[in-house]
Formats: sequence, structure tokens, C-alpha cells
Amino acid sequence: MASPISANRAELLAIATSVATEKMIDKSIVIEAMEEAIQKSARNRYGAENDIRAKLDPRTGDLRLWRVVEVVEEVDDYFKQVDLKAAQKLDSDAKLGDFIVDPLPPVDLGRIDAQSAKQVIFQKVRDAERDRQFEEFKDRAGEVVTGVIKSVEFGHVIVNLGRAEGVIRRDQQIPREVARTGERVRAYISKVERQNRGPQIFLSRSHPEFMKKLFAQEVPEIYDGIIEIKAAARDPGSRAKIGVISRDSSIDPVGACVGMKGSRVQAVVQELQGEKIDIIPWSEDTATFVVNALQPATVSRVVIDEEESRIEVVVPDDQLSLAIGRRGQNVRLASQLTGSQIDIMTEAESSEKRQKEFAERSKMFEEELDVDETLSQLLVAEGFSELEEVAYIEISELATIEGFDDELAEELQSRAAEALERREEASREARRALGVEDALAEIPHLTEAMLVTLGKAGIKTLDDLADLATDELIAKKRVEQRRRDNSPAPSGPRRSERSEDKGGVLGDYGLNEEQGNEIIMAARAHWFADEEAANADSSQ
Repeated sequence: MASPISANRAELLAIATSVATEKMIDKSIVIEAMEEAIQKSARNRYGAENDIRAKLDPRTGDLRLWRVVEVVEEVDDYFKQVDLKAAQKLDSDAKLGDFIVDPLPPVDLGRIDAQSAKQVIFQKVRDAERDRQFEEFKDRAGEVVTGVIKSVEFGHVIVNLGRAEGVIRRDQQIPREVARTGERVRAYISKVERQNRGPQIFLSRSHPEFMKKLFAQEVPEIYDGIIEIKAAARDPGSRAKIGVISRDSSIDPVGACVGMKGSRVQAVVQELQGEKIDIIPWSEDTATFVVNALQPATVSRVVIDEEESRIEVVVPDDQLSLAIGRRGQNVRLASQLTGSQIDIMTEAESSEKRQKEFAERSKMFEEELDVDETLSQLLVAEGFSELEEVAYIEISELATIEGFDDELAEELQSRAAEALERREEASREARRALGVEDALAEIPHLTEAMLVTLGKAGIKTLDDLADLATDELIAKKRVEQRRRDNSPAPSGPRRSERSEDKGGVLGDYGLNEEQGNEIIMAARAHWFADEEAANADSSQ
């Protein structure tokens, strides 16, 4: 770029127009940058202490340079102030408090000053360009864009988007996909951030939303809103599942996404480097959707635990490997698609588990209620699993069980209540033996059993409990599917097992977030009381 200081008027305007067009920014920003650069260079020539202004006319290219001084009664700063007598020589109407303009002659700046001016202009233009890029892309997160691969740096792909650059990080690329400089590539804008070095546009080809957007481009019914993709899960480059539903009963959502001879889905598959896509009819009924999500495996039974957000799926023995999939892929994608943890087991395992649970619950009722085996098994068969259920159920409902009457129902409830009291007392003694303060027993929602659990975790005082965050107290344990280390099942893949992480201290007790917050705030109440007392003392 020619120096704006030494250039003539036509050149100045030509430079401003050229830069604005090249960088796609407002010409006034370039003019302003030139004025700032000229002011900086002029201050270097006339003295940085002076308040020097420059004005470049955007139409004619005329450049005016002047110094601004304030009219004062007694001058303290000779560079920026002038007394009334001297001011009236410049402007006969000048009075105290006015700011007057002292025109300066044009200066011919040297090479160093011109280079400094260039740097000021370049920086101003660069900042304006970054602002323009951020404003253009900040609301485009969630769109699919097409660009040209500019370079590959440390495994990250830099993409030229025309008016900006985006980056596809290594973990957002499709595995084993080779990026070549100069090739066109489509990607999903996952987020746009403003950073010191300019806007960062993060792109992704592995995001489930990328696949959904590709289907919207290939399937007009999705674009028009007739068909909706309710859920999507991907194992990038290998396999994916989408759940679709149609708002028009005459249109088959699966068939519309597949297209004539598979043309529509194949277009998406090719873009995703051969990723196999299972298109599944979505259903509001969770059990039905789970059965569909585990296709092509056949499901015998689905048991849903809504409180734990877990689903137990029973399959025939010969369908186990198909349901789990290679390296657990099928059940993992189905879990992501449904948003729930899915545990796969065979009918034989399910039967063994039910028998074990039945025996354990029967034994518990037999011992705690002091009843015979037949009566305890009858309670379990009727769906009772905890003493609390027997103790707090309506007597009339308990008496409706075949072979029961009001007298027997009342006796069972009485024994259940006594058993719960015994448990509470035993927990209280255990809690005190652990050294847990009685003050914790006064906190709402905490039972003696919970206090024992807290004590075993080393939480024994109000301060110990108050130091916890709500998540540390009540977060449920997450359950993951893991492959067993034993020998493979006859059908091929290893069976899956559940493995739990640490979770919250009281994660097994089913406390919700509101209850957890109340517990923590109750434990911290003495802090606020002490602080108020201290403030009161200091104010006296």
C-alpha cells in the first residue's frame, strides 16, 4: 500500500476504496484509520504533547491538519492551552473556556513515520475485518457451510469459507477421512467465539446435527417440516441411527428418508464417508422406541426404570450379539438415541435375576415382619419390595389381596412400622458411633441411614456438610456399558456389564436437586447466623 501521508488526494481516496473493497468493510472505517495514522505521525513531528487532529474529506480527498487549544486565564500547559490575549489573535471572538483551532501546515513525513502510519491503518482495518466476520457468523451456529480446505495444521483442518476461516478440529473430523488442500468440504458450524486473535469459527463433521442437516438438504419433507428428526446418534465414520416421525399420516417417514432406490440416504452416506445409517420410526412410547432403536435385534421384553433413567431389555439368547453389536456399538447408539441407559440381558439371565430378587425380598419380609415364607412370597408377588410400601399403603388396599383381611392388613402394617423403627434406631446408634453430630439429624430430608452414609464418607459436622456442592451430595451414579473380561459368548461379542462411577455421597437415595439445595442451605445456616452476630457486635 502506498503511504497515505505522501500520496496525493486522488491516491488517498483510491487507497481507501481499494482497501474497503478488498476487506469488505465500510470505507468510512478506512478513512478513519487513515486520519488516526496521520494524527499519530503528525504528533511525532510536532510533539506528542499537542492535541493534533486530522480530517480527510471522503469526497475530495482534501486533508486538513490542526491543533486544538483551550482558552484559559492562566496557562499551565503551553501545548494544549493558550491565554485569552493570544487566543484573540487567532480568533477575535475567543473567550475563556473556548476551544480554538490552530491550523497546521501540511508536513512531508519521512519513511519511518510513513511505515508507522501503515501499521496503524493495517491494525485498524484488521480489527474492523474481525468485527465484520464475527457479526456475519455469530448467528450462523447450527448451519452447514461449504468451504475449501486451506491447510492442515497438527491434524486440524483450516477451511476457507470465503469471507472468513473456520477450523475442523481433529476430534470433530470423521475418522480415517483424508483432508487434502484445495478440496471442497461441507461442515456444521458448531459454535462461533470472539477471541483476541479474531473470531474463531468451529466446524464439525462428526456432530449428530451435521447428519440431520444433510438429511434436511436431501429430503424436502424434512425441510418443509412434514417429517421431523426427533433424535440422532452417531459413531462417526462407522454407523448412525436417527429417529423420524411424520406429521402427515399418509407419508411414511422412513421411506421418505430412504428415497427411491435409496437415493436420498445414499447421498448422506457418501458425504459421511460410507457411514451406515439406520432410519428408525420414532414413538412417544419409550418401550416401542427402544425396540425400534435396537433393530435389527429382536426384543422379548422391556422394563423401564424412569426414576433412574435406565431401561432393561431382555432378548432371546441367539439375539444377544446382534442387540449389543460389534464392540457394543448397537446398544451404545440406541442408548444415545433414547437418552437412557440400556442394559441388555438374555431371557435366562433375566429369569435368574428375577428369581434372585424374589428370594431376597421374600427373605427380607419374612425376617422383618416375622411372617412365614408363604405370606412373604405373596407380598412380593403382589409387587411389594420395601417395608415402607407395606407400612404406608392404605389398609383397605392391602386387605384386597387374596387371603388377606382388615385384621391381617393392620397387623402387617404395625409390624412394618416397628421394623422401620428398629432400623432407624440401629442407624442412629451406628451414626453416633461414627461421630456424626446430632445437629445433622435436625436437617430436613436426612434420614438416619443417610447420616450413616455421610459418616462413612467422613462428613460428620455441619461445616463438613456445608462445604459440599449440591452435585457432590446427591448426584446419581452414572452407569456405563462395559465389556466383560471373561471369554466371548458363543455368538461372538462379549456380553456387556454395568460399571458405576462415584457419583454423589447420597446418590443412591433418590434425592432431587431441590431437596439437595435445602439440605446444603440448612447446613450453612449457622454460617449466616454467625456472620450476622459478628456484624451486630461490630456496629455496637
